[in-house]
Amino acid sequence: MKTKKIDTTKITEKVNKAVHTAKKSMANANDYALKTTEEVVTETITIASQWQKVTEKALKGGVHLLENQQNLIFDTLEMYKDHFVKGRKRFHKVFA
Repeated sequence: MKTKKIDTTKITEKVNKAVHTAKKSMANANDYALKTTEEVVTETITIASQWQKVTEKALKGGVHLLENQQNLIFDTLEMYKDHFVKGRKRFHKVFA
C-alpha cells in the first residue's frame, strides 16, 4: 500500500490566509461597531438635551399655572368666608 504525501506548505498557506482574512474582517466589524455606537450615543445626547429644554419650559409653565390656580382658590375661599360671615349675621338678625 502506498501512502500519499501531504504537502504541508500549501495547507499552512491556506490556514494563514484564512486567519489573516478573519482578522481583517473582525477589525472591519469592530471599526463599524465603534463608529455606529459613537453616532448613536452622540445622537442620543443631542435629543436628550433638546428634551431637557422642552421639559424645563413645561415645568416653568406648570409652576406658573399652579401659582395662578392657588391664588384663585384662596381668593374664592376668602370670598366664601366673607359671604358666610355676612349671611350668618343676617340669619342671626332674622331669627334672634
